[in-house]
Amino acid sequence: MTEPFFRIWGRPDSHNVKKVVWFAAELGLAFTRIDMGGSFGFSEEYLAQNPNRLIPTIADGKLTLWESNSIVRYMAAEYGGPRWYLADPIDRALAERWMDWQTGYGAAQKDMYLGLVRTPEEARDTAAIAASKATCERLLAVLDAQLATTPWLSGHQIGVGDIAMGPFIHSWFTLAPETADLPHVHAWYQRLLERPAYREHVALPLS
Repeated sequence: MTEPFFRIWGRPDSHNVKKVVWFAAELGLAFTRIDMGGSFGFSEEYLAQNPNRLIPTIADGKLTLWESNSIVRYMAAEYGGPRWYLADPIDRALAERWMDWQTGYGAAQKDMYLGLVRTPEEARDTAAIAASKATCERLLAVLDAQLATTPWLSGHQIGVGDIAMGPFIHSWFTLAPETADLPHVHAWYQRLLERPAYREHVALPLS
């Protein structure tokens, strides 16, 4: 059997890898994912493609690319057609701003995620976790206000802004299921869970 032309390097529990794998599935691309990073380490071949010691990296025979949001933008433009790569530059900018916003949110959630998922309970920095959670709650209130006006971050249909944030909101509701004051974010998360590709590649147990 011929190997799929679209290759994604990265471990399956990485937020940034999840967004790329999920988007590939949404686009109907034939792809293969190669374990890399974390406990899998980095091969010399991989580091020759991406010297940053980060994941993911993709290759499709035309381009080798790293940085997950740049990858998503490329995938939308190259494979998504007007459905995913919006023709109107204003609509496209309004969708893509949430990809850049996500980088700040991801940094805010890092201490909470690492503390609760990857640190033994007796070694946790509870103050750092609490501060991380409080910052996330403040940022998610911004998200909630947006989702009160449109069903998706990208507008009236799912788009690249939702792809970027989708893995992080799964972690949030897994780690903070008691959240009750973000009704529009919660409803958006439920819409994401209705998508088979999201359930398969994103809504996984945290590890």
